Amino acid sequence: MRGPLFYSKILLFGEYGIIKDSKGLSIPYNFYKGALKIDTHKTISTKKSNDSLHRFAVYLETLQSEKPELVSFDLEALKKDVSKGLYFDSSIPQGYGVGSSGALVAAIYDQYASDKITVLENLTRDKLLQLKAIFSEMESFFHGKSSGLDPLNSYLSLPILINSHDNIEPAGIPSQTENGKGAVFLLDSGTTGETAPMVQIFMENMKQEGFRSMLSDQFVKHTDACVEDFLKGDVKSLFGNMKQLSKVVLDNFKPMIPKQFHTLWKKGIDSNAYYLKLCGSGGGGYMLGFTEDIDKAKKALKDYNLEVVYNF
Repeated sequence: MRGPLFYSKILLFGEYGIIKDSKGLSIPYNFYKGALKIDTHKTISTKKSNDSLHRFAVYLETLQSEKPELVSFDLEALKKDVSKGLYFDSSIPQGYGVGSSGALVAAIYDQYASDKITVLENLTRDKLLQLKAIFSEMESFFHGKSSGLDPLNSYLSLPILINSHDNIEPAGIPSQTENGKGAVFLLDSGTTGETAPMVQIFMENMKQEGFRSMLSDQFVKHTDACVEDFLKGDVKSLFGNMKQLSKVVLDNFKPMIPKQFHTLWKKGIDSNAYYLKLCGSGGGGYMLGFTEDIDKAKKALKDYNLEVVYNF
């Protein structure tokens, strides 16, 4: 058996903000991908994945019995495949903020959900929200709390615009330009990040009045503006807002930025060569960079690993 491929994703804008109803924009990233396979000769890595799927199957059984109206699975087929050595064959790095568990959730839903909503049907807002709700419950197994957006992105393989908590739609993003100097890139921190502890720090901070008002007055404001600028293709305004957003994150989300990158982050803001932001929950993994001139950014970051995701 070999299931269809599911791709990683990049949340360009909206990490943490979407918990508080900011806009968000998520795009598929086809460089990394994964598919369900069966391996009868278990290796260390396939066995690890298979053990995890075994626990996931138990979790899905509980989910189905507690919320039968939400989703049901062919659990017999899933358990049978798990016992045969089912695993997720994936090139998506874990703990890097590019949606490794999201792609797995999408693959399991695609393969084993009964009455599944398919990509080919007319995706009304209600169907999108229903999928998001299902994926949110499924992915909670991995993170403790999930918005369901990563699996949704992976499942549909379409850019998704998050207008608010209950208003999401497939988005048309400006097409890439081959020779554009502007770029979005991934910067490898060289360490993995754990989502759950980062979200916990955020939730603790949310108890403080000052943090909450910073979030709505600054973080959400600049995030929303960046999403609108990006979709409109207004590069000049995008970089103005991007600079502000990068500053707000450096000032208020320090625990989510690996220590050794604090200076590099500030250097980008001061020199305007690039602006960094979190990619996913932070704490390690990738950081996202935006630059108006990729050559200038590469020169400034010559000691680091850059991966260009999008040119404009």
